[in-house]
Amino acid sequence: MKKQKLYVAIAGNIGAGKTTLTRMLSEKLGWKSFYERVVDNPYLSDFYADMDRWSFHLQVFFLSNRFIDQKKITDWPDSCIQDRSIYEDVEIFAYTLHQQGHLNDRDYKNYQDLFAIMVSYLRKPDLIIYLRSSVENLQKHIQKRGREYEKTIDPEYLAQLNDAYEAWIDRAQQEGFKVLTFDMNNRDFETNETDFNLIYHSIRELENQTWIKGV
Repeated sequence: MKKQKLYVAIAGNIGAGKTTLTRMLSEKLGWKSFYERVVDNPYLSDFYADMDRWSFHLQVFFLSNRFIDQKKITDWPDSCIQDRSIYEDVEIFAYTLHQQGHLNDRDYKNYQDLFAIMVSYLRKPDLIIYLRSSVENLQKHIQKRGREYEKTIDPEYLAQLNDAYEAWIDRAQQEGFKVLTFDMNNRDFETNETDFNLIYHSIRELENQTWIKGV
């Protein structure tokens, strides 16, 4: 049986392990990977220092770069995997920044309209792998990777992002997206081969058009 071309998106909060999982799956599956621009992002340091001033700039930067990657994903002839989807930009981060008052109503509406136009031209993921993680675990991972600008992230901000993720995942499934939720509080795909294989084999099953279960 010829395996179908798949597009898998790895979703999750800051420090959930998306980049690591994207790399591991890409190497194991032999798929092309698309990573979020973090290291060379010109706005992140300013954003964490002054969210009121830089929220809109940062969100537009992420959205424009994600759109470029999404267009490449749509045109890519084979299977691929992405570190964070374009949906998270509006459903999680812009939403939370607006709720916190860092993104005013006018900019938020402008951002939502821009997002709606963009996604109408793009391919939807065949599978979203959602890495669910507690704030405590997120903070441990953030501290471990040692990015200077992330050291000041408010735990309450991470908690609100988590709430937004849970609400979005529920909506996404209701809208017909296939979602595999992987609980990072009870499993560790990076050091436990059995846990990693739960995700890997779920993707292989999807290639053969077999429905998957949460883990």
